Amino acid sequence: MGLTLLYSFRNIWVRRRTTFATLMGIALVIFVLVAVLMLADGINKTLADTGEADNALIVRKGANYETISVITRNSAQIISTHAAIATDTEGKAKAAPEIMVLINLPKRGDGQTSNATIRGVSPFSMPIRGSLTITEGRMFQQGTNEIIVGTSIQKNFRNCDVGGQLEFSGAIWQIVGVFDAKGAGFQSEIWGDAEMMMQSFRREAYSSMTVKLSDPSQFETLKADLESDNRLQVDVHREREFYAAQSAGLAQFIKILGFAVTFIFGIGAVVGAVITMYGTVSQRTREIGTLRALGFSKFRILFTFLFEALAISVGGAVLGVLLASFLSSLRFSTTNFTTFSELDFGFTLQPGTIVVAIGFSVVMGFAGGFLPAVRASRLNIVDALRNV
Repeated sequence: MGLTLLYSFRNIWVRRRTTFATLMGIALVIFVLVAVLMLADGINKTLADTGEADNALIVRKGANYETISVITRNSAQIISTHAAIATDTEGKAKAAPEIMVLINLPKRGDGQTSNATIRGVSPFSMPIRGSLTITEGRMFQQGTNEIIVGTSIQKNFRNCDVGGQLEFSGAIWQIVGVFDAKGAGFQSEIWGDAEMMMQSFRREAYSSMTVKLSDPSQFETLKADLESDNRLQVDVHREREFYAAQSAGLAQFIKILGFAVTFIFGIGAVVGAVITMYGTVSQRTREIGTLRALGFSKFRILFTFLFEALAISVGGAVLGVLLASFLSSLRFSTTNFTTFSELDFGFTLQPGTIVVAIGFSVVMGFAGGFLPAVRASRLNIVDALRNV
């Protein structure tokens, strides 16, 4: 078997030009596949990482996203008294009623406007989300028209640096800080005082309420109690699951589109591999006859050619994954089709994506190499040796 493998690698090297052309074709297909999966996983990760595992998010019953949800002040007070909610050293419930609205802002570069998310927050909004940190400037003061912007907002929109001003809802808002959310969706938002936002946007109720659980195991108790309380009419979600669900539709669409494109490209790569391998068999008829005369079985001949095809395809997959991995350093923004606001995300390479890429390349290699390998194994010894 060792001799067979050495023979295969030797022939791959001897025919390196055709091997390289086939390998690059497969690498291109795998690059497209991996890039698409990284794109979908990046969007998933951005929203799945939004929030904390021990936080619960409460919205109006039937509301799938915050912009259409309403939580009244009275409901917020009732919710904050639940025993499952953690408290600070002064006994105050770690509950953060928030308001969420969309505004239009001009983007850097072309100046075209795009939706940006405004989140009016409460004193506990940042403490209960431990991943958020102020990277420039300072936190805004409650009861003022001061705001802080996420790093993605600062990068993508005009006049969003510390010291800048934004005008919306008939008021001037002073930017006093920039915050980072470690890649989560919050860094594509603008934060300010909830009460000031409600006055400015003429809102009488909050959009949602986020609470810190005293123990993550208390979630089901909180959910059952609040959803069964007829005074509230709310749905209770784990914060991360709520935001992750918002990415499911877009990520699924990207994956379906990506697999369709990859399948079309894959057919071309398989056809190219078949042509290459058939050409290899024709060029090596004499060698095949010699190997058969030396006692190599049909199975070993079949294995040799099939192994060559698989080795080339896996090599192409490795190259494709390697090239796609460089996309990890890039970040893009797109529209979140749930909230219709700007969402900044990066390409994320997951171990599962690598497994899918290698598996797909093996399928292409097998499909492209099997029939030529069968033809090689069935060559008649005498007919093959006549080519000597």
